[in-house]
Amino acid sequence: MFENISNHLFNQEELKQVEYHISKYPKKMSAVMPVLWMIQEKFGWISIDSMKYVGELLELPYEHVLGVATFYTMYFKKPVGKYHLQICTNVSCMLCGGDKLFKYVSDKLGIKNKEVTSDGIFSIEEVECLGSCGTAPMLQVNNKEYYENLTLPQVDELLDRFRAEASKN
Repeated sequence: MFENISNHLFNQEELKQVEYHISKYPKKMSAVMPVLWMIQEKFGWISIDSMKYVGELLELPYEHVLGVATFYTMYFKKPVGKYHLQICTNVSCMLCGGDKLFKYVSDKLGIKNKEVTSDGIFSIEEVECLGSCGTAPMLQVNNKEYYENLTLPQVDELLDRFRAEASKN
């Protein structure tokens, strides 16, 4: 199905997964989000070249893929750290200290919103809502792990643990 695609970012197994995503929808273009997610899961972020590749796979203009990738904050358009920390500062989290938590982590790591530490271990992002209003403040790590009802000492423990894990790899 994808014989004429110029740059093969996906292997045959991944292309089968793309075909599966396409098969779930009445139009190919509807598979753009899961295919972008596949790119991000594989490479950690979504480059311009990979957006063009997704456009070729789904027979979409690059501009359409770019529009989707830039509209949704879940897609990273530049490299992030090995541990990407998303800290909610929306109303519930803010009232429970989410903004203070963000500032504390930002100061501790020496980076600002959407920046990466010089060693590449951490990046930080202020986000609107992670759906954990009753257990605020909270942060999400790598779009997978939730840490709720956080205190500053708990954050210190998490950062130390992540740093130790990163040094093992």
